[in-house]
Amino acid sequence: MALGKRPESRQEEMWIAAGDLARSPGHPFYDRLAAVLKAADFDRRAEEICAPYYADGKGRPSIPPGIYFRMLIVGYFEDIGTQRGIAWKCADSLAARDFLGLRPGEAAPDHSSLTRIRQRLPFEAHVELFNMVLGIAREHGLLKGRTVAVDSTTIEANASMRSIRRKADGKTWRQHLEALAKESGVETPTAEDLARFDRQRKKKVSNKEWESASDPDARIAKMKDGRTRMAYKAEHAVDLDTGLVLAALALRADAGDTATLLETLVQAQLNSSEAGCEESIAELVADKGYNKVELLEFLESLGVRTYIPDRKGKRRWTDKPEGWEKAFRANRRRCGGERGKRLGRKRTEVVERGFAHVCDSGGARRTWLRGLQEVGKRHLIAVAGHNLGLVMRHLFGAGKPRAFAGLAAALRRPSGLSNAWHWPRSARRGARARRPARSLGFQGFRKKPARELSSSRTAFEWLALAA
Repeated sequence: MALGKRPESRQEEMWIAAGDLARSPGHPFYDRLAAVLKAADFDRRAEEICAPYYADGKGRPSIPPGIYFRMLIVGYFEDIGTQRGIAWKCADSLAARDFLGLRPGEAAPDHSSLTRIRQRLPFEAHVELFNMVLGIAREHGLLKGRTVAVDSTTIEANASMRSIRRKADGKTWRQHLEALAKESGVETPTAEDLARFDRQRKKKVSNKEWESASDPDARIAKMKDGRTRMAYKAEHAVDLDTGLVLAALALRADAGDTATLLETLVQAQLNSSEAGCEESIAELVADKGYNKVELLEFLESLGVRTYIPDRKGKRRWTDKPEGWEKAFRANRRRCGGERGKRLGRKRTEVVERGFAHVCDSGGARRTWLRGLQEVGKRHLIAVAGHNLGLVMRHLFGAGKPRAFAGLAAALRRPSGLSNAWHWPRSARRGARARRPARSLGFQGFRKKPARELSSSRTAFEWLALAA
């Protein structure tokens, strides 16, 4: 065979047949996800949700709403937080183009189109699509809605601490430091003098005195890694039986946990009902930051059993309304029981895992949008992608494209199916990844007995991946 050489220059073809264009062999994960969405009539239902916000038959046809939502879901699965990155990925990847349903020669929407569509569609339209995904999960038996856990995390805002201004006089941080330095005797402070003066003085940056000039909805908060940044708070209500996120709210970072608990719980119940779940929330599990006696008594009056650890310290009940002490002691008794301890451990595992998927490996730890409503829209669709990932894991054993590739690699190993169960455990980072996995044997990713594996309809797909 002769050696092929790359030409220095060549004349491009004027016409190219559609059949000669490069086509993707397809990504196993996205192909199966597209099949799940097609079976649920995802695109037609998304168009029905968004139809009231477009002119009826007037003007140029817009980008289909299904493509917009699919692009945001791709951003979650590929750990891309920016709209520019999502648009580049969808334009560059042939597999992503096939998932979006783009024809050969059709350009993928750019980042400005995503911005225009997001600004056109209200927050309520995004909530309806989120509920539609919950409905898809319910059809596959993943929505129980009886035992719910609530927790929150911080999201870094698209605003810098350097842009904060005093609410009283509108001064920036540097101008405020210069005024303080002059009062202390430094007439013309340099940048080094200001930095030294700022390190030596006792300072406290309060949201009551300072706000961001670029994003007034962002608040000063301490992040999970200890840094002080402008941030939002994301609060999730999670179905403890399945790990499904029932509600995801983007809130101001200075809002207390006890102040937002009822709003999140009510939204979770509304979303579950809209998705077709007939169960009502009967049990609530949270950490001690949500413990407030008034809330405990109110939730008990609604028939909700709480499992919220209380803070240490003595309490006085003589000046409290009747019923507060009873609700407090009933909640403490439940938390100390075997079921309460088991639910507390499960809450830590399930809720924190959801935050890790959405924020740390789903591109949502830092937002590149501004405004509470805009941040809430983007975060809600990222959580909808997480719920779709749970459906995919339930059906095919992998909830993300990388996990699907790892599953195929595990099945190709000489040990074959016997080590397939251990692959997700051995892939974890940190000290836990170095521990030997328990020898459970392969029982299927749906935790079926080994003898039922041969009759499972997904077992043939797993075996086909090893070929």
